[in-house]
Amino acid sequence: MTAVDLPFPDTDLSRDGLAGVPTTDEPQNRKEYTSDQEVRWCPGCGDYAVLAAVQGFLPDLGLKRENIVFVSGIGCSSRFPYYLDTYGMHSIHGRAPAIATGLAITRPDLSTWVVTGDGDALSIGGNHLIHALRRNVNLTILLFNNRIYGLTKGQYSPTSETGKVTKSTPAGSVDTPFNPVSLALGAEATFVARTVDNDRKHLTAVLSAAAAHRGTSLVEIFQNCPIFNDGAFEAFKGKGAAESALIPLEHGHAIRFGPDGSRGVARDTATGGVRVVGVGGDDGIDESDLLVHDAHADDPTTAFALSRLTDAGVLTQAPIGIFRQVERPTYDDLTRQQIDTATGTSGRGDLAALLAGKDTWAVGEPRG
Repeated sequence: MTAVDLPFPDTDLSRDGLAGVPTTDEPQNRKEYTSDQEVRWCPGCGDYAVLAAVQGFLPDLGLKRENIVFVSGIGCSSRFPYYLDTYGMHSIHGRAPAIATGLAITRPDLSTWVVTGDGDALSIGGNHLIHALRRNVNLTILLFNNRIYGLTKGQYSPTSETGKVTKSTPAGSVDTPFNPVSLALGAEATFVARTVDNDRKHLTAVLSAAAAHRGTSLVEIFQNCPIFNDGAFEAFKGKGAAESALIPLEHGHAIRFGPDGSRGVARDTATGGVRVVGVGGDDGIDESDLLVHDAHADDPTTAFALSRLTDAGVLTQAPIGIFRQVERPTYDDLTRQQIDTATGTSGRGDLAALLAGKDTWAVGEPRG
């Protein structure tokens, strides 16, 4: 199986992430999810492909459009809500996860999505992102990563490679870039995946799994910016290139890639991590020694090791697919349980007394 043909047959699409969101039996199509707004991205932008995939995928959820909301921050990707005929909010720079958290808590009848970019999410919004991930709020976060600031015309971003020459780093960036997948796994995210903008089938499969997950789903999307960072993902373009550079992760299957599966991933006994190896032949290892991917492992150690196979410089290889997919109670479900208890809807508690506590008193009356 090549890197551009991943149906994820062993992925659990139980739709728990959509529990409580009203459904419809009325047939829907892409046109119903396409707004009347003119799409304004640069010609050739990878955002067009992602938008087309989302518009084509949303009808398959079987949800009412008025129960879907997209919240974005600031950046090229953050125009997304304008182009979808659902509810949406073009919010504040970096704060989309915080606003979406409030929606998820107060409106369990909504399917809540966040659309953000590498600058919006990982720079000014980094703090909001990691806390949404660790809290496991029931959100689906799409992180468009083009490794550049596009809207502000070509400054280096938190994912730009060291040495990147841009308008804001004329001598080359001295920063070490973020690996968004590694960051999400380090924050204990329960669903972490990566896909690419030019592979419609893979993109749709990943989004389907992300939407069905209950908790925070983080999907990094490699997305080309043809104006300010063209060719950043050139190693992955075309079927032949993708086979050699993209490492497909499929739960329950040995990790193989390359022409005719000639390469794979195995444990690295020297470092405790993982490494790319040849398979078969005089110099290769046996297929039985390859790492079998377990996306449902509770311990994220191996998933993190896999994320480190992504080049930190000019990209030549990267794993794609679902790195981690585990179950854990969600922040919004637990918060609503506490509110029910405090307000007495379950027969216990008094919200007014809880707010007043023991450290309040009326002015002019003795403290007791």
